Amino acid sequence: MRTGVLILPERRWAESAESWRTFDELGYDSLWTYDHLSWRSLSEGPWFSTFPVLAAAATVTRRATLGTLVTSPNFRHPVGAAKDAVALDDISGGRFVLGIGTGSVGAGDSDVLSQDTYTRRERTERFEEFVQLTDQLLREPVTTFTGRHFSAYEARMIPGCVQRPRLPLAVAATGPRGLALAARYGQAWVTTGPTDWSRGFTPQECLEAVAAQVRALRTACELQGRDADSVDRIFVVTDPAGDFLSSPDAFLKMAERYARAGITHLVLHAPRPNGIYAADPEALHRISADALPEVRDM
Repeated sequence: MRTGVLILPERRWAESAESWRTFDELGYDSLWTYDHLSWRSLSEGPWFSTFPVLAAAATVTRRATLGTLVTSPNFRHPVGAAKDAVALDDISGGRFVLGIGTGSVGAGDSDVLSQDTYTRRERTERFEEFVQLTDQLLREPVTTFTGRHFSAYEARMIPGCVQRPRLPLAVAATGPRGLALAARYGQAWVTTGPTDWSRGFTPQECLEAVAAQVRALRTACELQGRDADSVDRIFVVTDPAGDFLSSPDAFLKMAERYARAGITHLVLHAPRPNGIYAADPEALHRISADALPEVRDM
């Protein structure tokens, strides 16, 4: 099992650079950030553009994979997203993963380009087309595509990805249509656990929800004629998973449970001083020293 860290793009780079460098040096396998224009309870505070932040992160890190969790059709077009992704793959020396999802209506930027709120069906259709076109753009030097929601006319992606045949896609999904996309196009699949956090979930209920999603992904892969074990299965760990940052032992016990459920990659939010994801700033240092080697053997 691999372990990553998600760093919110909320601090000026002069402050944030040290976090990216430190987590890379501590041995975390992947480093991520959200791709939003603003976000939920932090919408009135600082929030920087994702792709430039990751480009800067690529220059201060050496080994960890870098990625978005996740880019969505809410305010991005596949041509622009793919062009930025190709550049990031190059700047990072082939360490970039493009996470893609439908995006959340409540995240704060789903209606920033239009006051119309897409229905669930419309969001799913846009997501399907976004993934299809992005896959084609990242594979081909020149792409022409006409869809219902997105089109491209002789869109050039030269010189293309460092990683071949293209850089990896991490597809976030829980429903049948989204899981089918992950099975067909994804080198990784992403879940945040239960789909309705507002209900409140116990750690056991969160674990059971993720295990059920993994089983559904396996079924989707079988329908595509694909080995599900070829797909990296990422769980972005949230509060319903329990008090996993309290000690390296607590983290190890949580990791063991999710490894048995079929997860291959855990992503932890970098501790913030207050508010959402507030935690001891030294927690991830202790986990690095006392838990990461054992987690890698799971």
